Amino acid sequence: MGIGGRGTGRPGGGFPWLGPDTRFDFPPPESASPRGVLCSGGNLSPGMLLSAYRQGIFPWFSRGEPILWWSPDPRFVLPPAEVHLSQTMRKLLRKRRFRLTLDRDFPSVIRACKQARRPRQHGTWIQDSMEEAYTELHRLGYAHSVEAWLDDSLAGGLYGVSLGSMFFGESMFSREDDASKAAFIPLAWRLADEGFTLIDSQVHTDHVESLGGREIPRPEYLSLLASALEAPDLPGDWNLRFPGFPRSASWDRVVGEPAS
Repeated sequence: MGIGGRGTGRPGGGFPWLGPDTRFDFPPPESASPRGVLCSGGNLSPGMLLSAYRQGIFPWFSRGEPILWWSPDPRFVLPPAEVHLSQTMRKLLRKRRFRLTLDRDFPSVIRACKQARRPRQHGTWIQDSMEEAYTELHRLGYAHSVEAWLDDSLAGGLYGVSLGSMFFGESMFSREDDASKAAFIPLAWRLADEGFTLIDSQVHTDHVESLGGREIPRPEYLSLLASALEAPDLPGDWNLRFPGFPRSASWDRVVGEPAS
């Protein structure tokens, strides 16, 4: 099923460019194919992306393909209050090897995710148009990054989209062992403190499974999403909105107050 035009992610191409306050109604998620593909086409304008996330849908496509919109069943999720902390990560966090920040260098994080080599994956699904689109969502205050620094070098991190009490994790990378986990775990802890109810990892990965991720049926996911969207959005610079990061109740209990 198409929704107009092949879709390039950029203005033009025969499909209207939607601002962040404009809603687009996708086909029902239940009409997705067994693989989870719902429809194709459109663009990656802010209104299109935010509409998709609010309806349990996300874009995922390879070079040379039209934009493909997905709603898989089952869905891979992680309640932030249930993130798993291994003894290895407990020790690493206590050593404070990495300096952790929020929204300090989103462009570098998404670029590093784009360039990261993935097992059993040729190339990257983060096309130039995806990088541009999510960077614009970050400028609008809906997409956020977590950075793990080793001295002054970016060692790892992740980015995703926030709506209501849901965080939609998009991608993560590590240039040093466990740097992405060192970013993810404190983020989950802080999100739990801030009332977030679910981290949506979309599809299964061994990495997120090791942190406590699990599959749930699509109807359950859509119900949780609807409840999460009743909470207010928290747009803007999360470095300012969540002062003191990476501190949280769990951080203080496990790690202690960060050194000044």
